[in-house]
Amino acid sequence: MHKTRRTGIFATALVATVLVGACGGSSASPAASGGAAGPIGVTLITKTSTNPFFVAMAKGAKEAADKLGITLTTAAGKEDGDTATQIQAIENAVSKGDKGILITPSGPDVNPAIKKARDAGLLVIALDTPPDPADTVDVTFATDNFEAGKLIGQWTAAQLAGKDATIALLDLFDDKIVSVDYNRDQGFLTGMGIDVKDAARNGDEDATGTYSGGNYAIACNLATKGAEDGGQTAMENCLSRNPDINVVYTINEPAANGAYKALQAAGKTALIVSVDGGCNGVDLVKSGVIGATSQQYPLKMASLGVQAIYDLVTSGKKPTVSEGLDFYNTGVELVTDAAADGVKSISSVDGAAICWG
Repeated sequence: MHKTRRTGIFATALVATVLVGACGGSSASPAASGGAAGPIGVTLITKTSTNPFFVAMAKGAKEAADKLGITLTTAAGKEDGDTATQIQAIENAVSKGDKGILITPSGPDVNPAIKKARDAGLLVIALDTPPDPADTVDVTFATDNFEAGKLIGQWTAAQLAGKDATIALLDLFDDKIVSVDYNRDQGFLTGMGIDVKDAARNGDEDATGTYSGGNYAIACNLATKGAEDGGQTAMENCLSRNPDINVVYTINEPAANGAYKALQAAGKTALIVSVDGGCNGVDLVKSGVIGATSQQYPLKMASLGVQAIYDLVTSGKKPTVSEGLDFYNTGVELVTDAAADGVKSISSVDGAAICWG
């Protein structure tokens, strides 16, 4: 599924696109436009309500909904992985007659509820996390997470310049399989030049071998649940297994900051890389906590999702995917202040100009 992937989206174009997506090209309400009888109801369901990424997503959805006269309801899991709360929110959206649902699915357990919603006539759009299989929803607006991982992997390999790599992989889950989790992890290893075997499965790569610049050893592969305390605990456990870790891949920036605190407490240093690109994460790049992060754009995902539901209800226009992909690619940029030859990137200054949160 990773054979054809494109990024090619410049920072300035991203800003313009987000603004256009949020405005939706019209300030008229659905009723005023004559395309729908009465208000359009949309429910946004995120993994949590506290992660800055999902806070930004909710902001983008509200801005777009306000512009289009859409009635927006928000709901979220109690923590990353809480599918029960997400399922209840899906059922609530169906019961109150919403026209569409935007969801960042916490795992495959939500798939049957999504099917019921679609059978009931709702347009269901995934944001950030493509479900498995992809056609569980009508369309996904997301970062190319494999590409995001690949960028930080290529940067890491370049920074090592042939030195041996002792790697800690700090993932999202160890009790469920979610595409955003394995795509970032496997993308990172691919960028490093390490054979991942099954690209839809974490942890099946050889524990030792060679990467594009030299030898590698994987010290650990542990879950963080995308939280700072989870990242700190996982890193502490990794260091107890191998105190010589010099490369740390993290699923997101809260986990990266936790990993840094564990390293600092142990008197250790390592190259830490991550994915998200929120304003706090860009600050961590600027301060040297994170060496590089792949920046994604949650406001754009949300605004495009709201616009897609509006367009379907008012004009029958269906959302489409990006060429060569099974989702709509909302773009990614590598943010670092230590540019590497052959790896396209922007500085933390440029990243701060388009960050979120």
